[in-house]
Amino acid sequence: MDQIDVLKKQLKNAFEMKDLGATKKILGVELLRDSKKGILKLSQHCYIKKVLERFEMVNSKPVQTPLSAHFRLSCNQCPRTEDEKAEMSTTPYSSAVGCLMYAMVLTRPDISHAVSAVSRYMGNPGKEHWRAVKWILRYLSGTADYGLIYGLKGGTEVDVEGYVDADYAGDLDKRRSLTGYLFTLSGCTINWKASLQSVVALSTTESEYTATAEAFKEAIWLRGMVTELGFEQRQVAVHCDSQSAICLSKNQVHHEKTKHIDIKLHFVRLEVSKGVVKLLKIHTDDNLANMLTKAVPAAKLEFCMNSAGICRL
Repeated sequence: MDQIDVLKKQLKNAFEMKDLGATKKILGVELLRDSKKGILKLSQHCYIKKVLERFEMVNSKPVQTPLSAHFRLSCNQCPRTEDEKAEMSTTPYSSAVGCLMYAMVLTRPDISHAVSAVSRYMGNPGKEHWRAVKWILRYLSGTADYGLIYGLKGGTEVDVEGYVDADYAGDLDKRRSLTGYLFTLSGCTINWKASLQSVVALSTTESEYTATAEAFKEAIWLRGMVTELGFEQRQVAVHCDSQSAICLSKNQVHHEKTKHIDIKLHFVRLEVSKGVVKLLKIHTDDNLANMLTKAVPAAKLEFCMNSAGICRL
């Protein structure tokens, strides 16, 4: 009898295997299951409450949007004198933005644009930047029990679908544009991003096309991931509200307004021609990615959130 057999014999009646109770929290994310309805909810309610307590915003008056359109953040609002810098040095700006980032990355796509805006000034924040951070916290104080929900829209078919948008020259400092995209799986949000583009776009078309290229790369990766999980999806649909970007993805003819666009972006055309990803026109009113690139009105934000499965749990 070898050592393995001896060990098995010794452990035969030493313990009894049991299934462990379903996990209710991981990395600060609360998992709420309804097995009968086939629904899974992800929430950071407790985490957000602790953040609000930490920055003394529990009793703050809630606001309806993550960032109001009246905030026009720029480097011109950064402290200029030593006294101003000394005053802002006591403000927990970086800590607050870091806490907001954690919520945004895990369960709150709706604050992506706002967090992207305030995170640009972590090196030297001013009073207006701090007011913007507190505005986001006020928004979270009224939506702390919001989160992602999976299963309501899900049917038997696994289907990845994307939405992409760009805000041309939205960055007031370097006039860079903002890319925003959101992907759903069977109608439930699984992936999102809001970030400044690495180069300065020279036209709205270029900014939209650059955003589309980023979304296509993500679509291809998600398609591969779904395939590895055993689900076959021949083509991923990406919705865009820019007719010019859609035309550029199909038209092989260069003209004066687009010849400056870097050739690397034209891999979009290749993927469209291969049938891996299809770029579809969507009205801007129906584009879920709008909330990732700009400050939208409360009604539009509510529509985007409901459509993306971000709701009160």
